[in-house]
Amino acid sequence: MKIETIGHQATINLGKKLAKVLRPNDFIALIGIFGAGKTYLTKGIAAGLGINIDTIVSPSFLLCNTYTAKKGIKLLHSDAQRLVDPREIFKLGMNDFENAITVVEWGDRILLHIKEFERLIKVYFTVTGNNKRLIELFLRNHN
Repeated sequence: MKIETIGHQATINLGKKLAKVLRPNDFIALIGIFGAGKTYLTKGIAAGLGINIDTIVSPSFLLCNTYTAKKGIKLLHSDAQRLVDPREIFKLGMNDFENAITVVEWGDRILLHIKEFERLIKVYFTVTGNNKRLIELFLRNHN
C-alpha cells in the first residue's frame, strides 16, 4: 500500500489507522532517512493504542522505550540506527515480544535477527517534497 502524507499530523493520522489492525507480537520496521517521519508514525500508533502521544519521543538516545497501552498491551519503540551489532537490540529489552507491538526505527538493520514475531510490517518513508512523504507499507506473515 502506498500513501502520500503532507505534514506531521497526516503521518500521525496514518499511524492511528495502522494501530487499528495491529495485534500483539507484530513487528513494525520503520525504514527511512532522518526526519522522514518515523517517530510521528509511532506517535500515531501510540495514540491509536490509547497512549498519550506527548510521552512518545525518539528513542535515538535511550535506544528503547516501553509504553503500556490499553488492555495491558506493550508498545516497544526502539532505534537500531546506532547499534554496532544488530544483536545488541536484544540487550535493550527487545526480546520479550509476547503481548507487545514492536516498532523499530531503522528496523532494516536488524531484520535478519528477528524471528519471534507473527507479522512483519515494513514501512518505507520517502521524502518527496517540503512536508510531503510517500509511505509504503508491506505486510508479511511470519509463517
